[in-house]
Amino acid sequence: MSSATLPALSFGVFDHLDHAGGSLHQQYRDRLEIASACDEAGFRAYHVAEHHGTPHGLAASPNLFLSAVAQRTRTLRLGPLVMLLNLYHPLRAFEEICMLDQLSGGRLELGIGRGGVPLELSFFGVSAAEAEDRYNEATEIVIKAMETDALTYRGRHFSIADVPITLSPIQRPYPPLWYGTTKPETARWAAEHSINIACVGKSSAIREITDTYRAHWIARPTQNMPLLGMVRIVVIADSDIEARAQAAPAYARWFETFTFLSRTRNLPIPPNPPESFEHALDDGFCVVGSPSTVRQALKSQVIEAGVTYVMCQLAFGDLPLAVSLQTISAMRSIIIPDFAPKAQDFGQGELH
Repeated sequence: MSSATLPALSFGVFDHLDHAGGSLHQQYRDRLEIASACDEAGFRAYHVAEHHGTPHGLAASPNLFLSAVAQRTRTLRLGPLVMLLNLYHPLRAFEEICMLDQLSGGRLELGIGRGGVPLELSFFGVSAAEAEDRYNEATEIVIKAMETDALTYRGRHFSIADVPITLSPIQRPYPPLWYGTTKPETARWAAEHSINIACVGKSSAIREITDTYRAHWIARPTQNMPLLGMVRIVVIADSDIEARAQAAPAYARWFETFTFLSRTRNLPIPPNPPESFEHALDDGFCVVGSPSTVRQALKSQVIEAGVTYVMCQLAFGDLPLAVSLQTISAMRSIIIPDFAPKAQDFGQGELH
């Protein structure tokens, strides 16, 4: 693809729902307003993280929050990224998934995972040693429940005997699946199972992941390549100076909540994301500036990373609601139309 060509791209929203420091009631209301604005602006989906015991994630029950989002939106797809299956009985997880897909009119995007923070799992009595095996069993049960009328399963962690399955999702056999990945090995697994992926990191590192995915994905009749996504903090203002002045303190607050458990439990600080706003700008994790600056930065990163989907963090730290809405407005009027697929563009997944 020529560097002069604007790549076709779709946009979504990723949200930790980290604590802004004020009223939690108001923060939930603000996020619902943001979701409604994103629906009107043409974003594809709203993805919400699940965390526990930390101010970095206040959507402890992402499906509960997303059921409210579903009632305030019309076309915006939505889903957990990820739903920590280790913290659910898989039968209960299956039932919640079905309910959310039905309540949203078939708009669920289902992110699943075992949980990347062992301490959070330990709060619920799940040890790091058993997390992988327990997660694999739970995933198998959830998928199996989508495909049967009566569920029977016997494993190391779960035993289910002839349970009637009375719920089902609208999307059959199950909603689109998502998996977060930071390394090529898991990208290969996701490609072999046709699962959408979300990546965090420098564009050059993400390129290794997306190249691996493309090398192992096998095209199936009537199926497009799943989305290859990357997460980026995005703030747009009238000028670069104004946007950076708004984003910098909010990033500091966001990073403070990100490191809360590490700092309070004397654990190593995770290497990603960057500790300072300036480093986050240099690494490309923060895409901040005027519409033209953001447009050019996204174009460069999308080409370098080989992604087809950008998941924008539009609300983070103590960023004022008005700033998030201003960014959404600019995305709606300038950025999203610029990257919309044209008749002459390559199809999804054909970025080179």
